[in-house]
Amino acid sequence: MESVPGGPSERRQCELAGVARSTVGYVPAPETALNLELMRQIDRIHLDQPVYGSPRMTAQLRRLGWTVNRKRVSRLMRQMGIEAIYPKPRTSIPAKGHRIFPYLLRDREIRAPDQVWCADITYVPMACGFMYLVAVMDWFSRYVLAWRLSNTLDTAFCLDALDAALKTARKPPEVFNTDQGAQFTAEAFVDRVLSTGAAMSMDGRGRWLDNRFIERLWRSYKYEDVYLRAYQSPGELETGTGKWFAHYNERRPHQTFGFQTPLEVYQRGESEKNEDSSRNLSSGNGKN
Repeated sequence: MESVPGGPSERRQCELAGVARSTVGYVPAPETALNLELMRQIDRIHLDQPVYGSPRMTAQLRRLGWTVNRKRVSRLMRQMGIEAIYPKPRTSIPAKGHRIFPYLLRDREIRAPDQVWCADITYVPMACGFMYLVAVMDWFSRYVLAWRLSNTLDTAFCLDALDAALKTARKPPEVFNTDQGAQFTAEAFVDRVLSTGAAMSMDGRGRWLDNRFIERLWRSYKYEDVYLRAYQSPGELETGTGKWFAHYNERRPHQTFGFQTPLEVYQRGESEKNEDSSRNLSSGNGKN
């Protein structure tokens, strides 16, 4: 991409070229091949055992034959943007200017699309590096409204995904739920959500139940696509991810919905399901 005085912005150039802005100028992660393989193993363990912090993660890796210490594992987990998900005391203070909002979904029934959206970020391994993926999902239907890839954990690609979701959806949500990550507590992101009229809701730190449906989405995405294909480049990853989300939204039946697809449920609108299958957040039921 070239910067020309008076010419289109980099973002507009990417739109015209049909490529993701976050993948422009991609440089493979400056990690050794051994560390990249270790990160892939950590990712698999974290999907199966999300309560493992660095001590247990280190112990499990050693059981699998890795010679690692906790300091190394802890550093890689931070770089991957993952932490153990279980209730624990709040030990950090949000960055200056970042606002934290209460969790608004406890015991709240979600009975129709666009009542609640949620967003989350996950680490995505490739054959020679890694990327980060953010997705915006409609909570009721599990329909993925938008997603974006980035080689950095910044707010820009989250804003891009939010704007894309607002263009895709029929209307803004009543509530938008995220975790307390710096990307979602950033002023630009919070202000954009609030400008739609939605209320902002944030998970308690480390509580996977507060955003459980999108956590299940990551598991499906990685086991059904990422781990099987070992993408070689950001371009390949973007193409493959697009195909997987199209399949997930439009062709993949969900048992929870009587084997309808997320898109069918989202387009149907108001729920015709009986009370036993309504999305009561206190129950924790439902599968991807």
